[in-house]
Amino acid sequence: MNGLRIAAVIAASSALWSSPALADGFFSGNWYITLGGSGISAPTFEGSKDRKLFFQPIISVGRGGAPRFSSRNDNPSVAIYDTDVLRAGVVGKFVRPRDAGTDDALRGLSEVKWGAELGGFADVYVTDWMRARGEVRQGIRAHDGLVADVAVDAFADIAPDLRVSAGPRMTFATSGYTTTYYGVDAAESAASGLSQYSPDGGVTSYGAGGAITWNATEKITMSAFTEYKRLAGPAADSSLVRQKGSENQLLVGVSASYRFGVSFD
Repeated sequence: MNGLRIAAVIAASSALWSSPALADGFFSGNWYITLGGSGISAPTFEGSKDRKLFFQPIISVGRGGAPRFSSRNDNPSVAIYDTDVLRAGVVGKFVRPRDAGTDDALRGLSEVKWGAELGGFADVYVTDWMRARGEVRQGIRAHDGLVADVAVDAFADIAPDLRVSAGPRMTFATSGYTTTYYGVDAAESAASGLSQYSPDGGVTSYGAGGAITWNATEKITMSAFTEYKRLAGPAADSSLVRQKGSENQLLVGVSASYRFGVSFD
């Protein structure tokens, strides 16, 4: 099933890139590239009660001008279809490895290898001050599940170069993901002291986030942000979370990015 999902994602991406509408002059015109990074204080793993500092890259590519709104939740993406109302394309995410060295709470559990998630995204500008974004990604190597993120952000400029934004978030995952990160089989139960647990798919978290963004120059953007999520369903019911972790997950951080244009005319 995992192979079929990966093949479907690759086939869909290839079809988009090779379709006549996109192939005819697709690479012509003006493009933007945004590169940067975020410093984040967050739980050591999703479900942990301990915290750690992380670095997260910022990568975004698209045609025309930069999008009206972007969030630190947006994974690295390439917009294939880009209008004032809808942006859609390919999205990817690097998945960090996880083992007993990550957190003492993981001792006795199987290692999760590094990997990636590949899929598609869509941004819908509901109004001039609200954006809804959805991502659906297939796990590769680290896990074999599907993960879907949905976020809605309202944003307003409180000064010419200063913007505030906030909104709700929700994540859904299939059992291929939840089993990898929240499941505990018999051998792991004996080694870790955790109760056995075999999760299904479902809504794994919900919450909200907010940010203050400053356009320091025409090309440089800085931001301070916070995100809160409450683990739910198959994640919250895990013995790993109930016995050694926490359902409440808080993230705070700062970011900086640089945007530049590229023309292929």
